Amino acid sequence: MPADRDVPARRHHRPGPPPGRGRVTTEIDTDLWVDAPTDRGPRPPQDVDAEQSVLGGMLLSKDVITDVLEILAGTEFYRPVHETVFDAITHLYAKGEPADPVTVTNHLREKGQLERCGGNNAVFDLVNATPSAANASYYADIVREKAVLRSLVKAGTTIAQLGYAGGDADEAADAAQAELNSAVQIRDSAESALLGADAEEMVTELEELQKNGRALGVPTGFVDLDILTHGLHPGQMIIVAGRPAMGKSTLAVDFARSCSIKHGRPAVLFSLEMSRREVQNRIMSAEARVGLHHLRGGTMTDSDWVRYAEALPRFTAAPLTIDSTQGQTVMQIKARCRKLKQRGGLDLVVIDYLQLLESGTSRGRDNRQQEVSDMSRNVKLMAMELEVPVVVLCQLNRGPEQRQDKRPTKSDLRESGSLEQDADIVILVHREDAYDPESARAGEADLIVDKHRNGSTATITVAAQLHYSRFVDMAQT
Repeated sequence: MPADRDVPARRHHRPGPPPGRGRVTTEIDTDLWVDAPTDRGPRPPQDVDAEQSVLGGMLLSKDVITDVLEILAGTEFYRPVHETVFDAITHLYAKGEPADPVTVTNHLREKGQLERCGGNNAVFDLVNATPSAANASYYADIVREKAVLRSLVKAGTTIAQLGYAGGDADEAADAAQAELNSAVQIRDSAESALLGADAEEMVTELEELQKNGRALGVPTGFVDLDILTHGLHPGQMIIVAGRPAMGKSTLAVDFARSCSIKHGRPAVLFSLEMSRREVQNRIMSAEARVGLHHLRGGTMTDSDWVRYAEALPRFTAAPLTIDSTQGQTVMQIKARCRKLKQRGGLDLVVIDYLQLLESGTSRGRDNRQQEVSDMSRNVKLMAMELEVPVVVLCQLNRGPEQRQDKRPTKSDLRESGSLEQDADIVILVHREDAYDPESARAGEADLIVDKHRNGSTATITVAAQLHYSRFVDMAQT
């Protein structure tokens, strides 16, 4: 294979193939576009022999191409010339055309890339250097492993530079964590299987549901809502939205209370608007049925203190984490959730509220709609990656106030249509007495399930006991 025209080829003695690989001895200029060790440090982790064998196997058998595509991306090759050949093979394969040495060579020639790849014999040499296509997946694993190691080397260098650069330590630590997470991120195995492969698990789930008569997800604490949604499930993004003072924060806290205090399941509530003590007072007011104004004003009666003491053991035993750190990004919240899940499990995440999150980008506020759209998508990805339901509160625009009945719809979600698109469930909180204190429905609230990806929509009426900072089922009033 001739040398590249722009970068002189460097030849040196190469050791024989690793034991057990069954390599033939066809000579290939493996140093093309590969940097030799210099005074600046050793050559990054790579295995050129494995890269050649992967490409040779793909050229020998179209069945191998599908196997390799499940393991490798073109960017994971060390040598740019190998990435170019890989892209040519996958391009032809995607078009349904043969991807053999002749067609790939012609494709590279048409794209003006053939000379940079080594000339007319370059692709044929890859095939000649590969005795069999059978081990292509094995070689692809090696290439993938080396790519991860190179990413770690790069991340280490970047993290060191962040440390030497000075600046805000928290911002540097967040950037370093993101860099490391990116370096070690490995693509998940494809979620594919035959239709009936897990039929036994399906039957077991149905039997458990039939036997226990309960939702399999995280209970919300509201009977009709749990009947409709079967609880909140891992990977779901649940939006709770409403106009100011409708009680959306109260509803989100109710979800967290049901999860952790009533059912003993670990949850975390990220409060970007209220302090930790304010959240604690709201929860205790709801649990002990002590007026929130009495808790805040220090005017509790003797009976209030009795109920407070009765609720205190449930309060202190609850596996509910309150995080009131201001100005957090979705990545910072995800990192915190990951740690909580590793330490003691995590069944529910509540974020109050989306529009107070920081984007973590330098885009600024000039494109707020795109900024909110990015955060919405990242919240959904977080729910799927951590395999927990994420309840995120959102504001509504002024649309409801311009309508006669004041009832909101999911199209009123503020600043981005992506919120409606990304959400699995959208719950809109509406109270008629917020607009008309003399309403016949004073003390009631509607939970309008305006989107339900896996079921029907409905309006569920609950009692608004806002003096106790809670909603309850109508049957409990």
